[in-house]
Amino acid sequence: MKNTILLLFSAVVIAFNSKGQNGVPSIKVFSNFNYNISAKENENVFKEFEIKRSYLGYSYQIDDKFSTKITFDVGSINGGSSYTAFLKIASLKWMASNKLTLNTGMVGTKNFKFMEKSWGRRYIEKSAQDKYKWANSADLGVTADYKISDNLTIDAQILNGEGYKKVQDETGLFRGGLGITYKISTKLDLRLHQDISPRKTYTDSTDSQYISTASLAYSGTSFSLGYEACLLQNADNIIADEEKSLMSIYASYKLNEDYTLFARYDDATETSNEGSYTIYGIERQMTKGVTIALNMQSWTNAADGSEAENTLYLNLEYKF
Repeated sequence: MKNTILLLFSAVVIAFNSKGQNGVPSIKVFSNFNYNISAKENENVFKEFEIKRSYLGYSYQIDDKFSTKITFDVGSINGGSSYTAFLKIASLKWMASNKLTLNTGMVGTKNFKFMEKSWGRRYIEKSAQDKYKWANSADLGVTADYKISDNLTIDAQILNGEGYKKVQDETGLFRGGLGITYKISTKLDLRLHQDISPRKTYTDSTDSQYISTASLAYSGTSFSLGYEACLLQNADNIIADEEKSLMSIYASYKLNEDYTLFARYDDATETSNEGSYTIYGIERQMTKGVTIALNMQSWTNAADGSEAENTLYLNLEYKF
């Protein structure tokens, strides 16, 4: 199956390239070496080399208004092989006007893209909503972006709601979302987003699930800062009035053209994960498309007296 997908991908690239120079292939790989330094006495210290993700993509500009993009995500899945290929993006983009843009097919979702882009280190760790599985990064459906002004953009999405690794379930209920992004200044952006998952049964103990998100992103010459707060109501459409909350904050400081210090803290104590996550390290830009980062990642359970589980990582991203 993997060989079939890779051959198909190669055939698509060759076919498009034969028509002209409007197509752009892309490859991105996330790999790391990690070492568990929290092992207790007489325990084996776990260590490994990993390739966490490989993305194979191709985008093609059809004309001034239409473009298309396809991306295969090669990674691990429970019950599959260590490297299983998934169709992550297969979208058609239409620039309907100078203000309105529509995407349809297997599209990237709007739930946490703002924060993921602001965090900028997906090769080290996912952004908070992705990491704790509150939303999917891609899904089948339609998204729309409307530019009200140079500083203000609104967006909406209607999705299957199952993510790109599953098909629509038997209920056929869509997952929706509305968002607004406001550029406060050239360095500071604000985003608000509401995600809605309709309930599957109508009883006194169930209700539709809502995820409300507020995010801020500051990007200066040398310093950047991001903050995201999320509130989940009526978790999994099962328990009405049950609430969960999630907070993530990060910062980075660019020492020079090559080196950047970074840190991040996630408060997931009020989620089903019941813990907190910390990461800090230094990143080096080796050359264009090649980045390496030495960092410490820690997870601490919310239970009183819990000790942090510390893992040393050397992460590598290479792309073109």
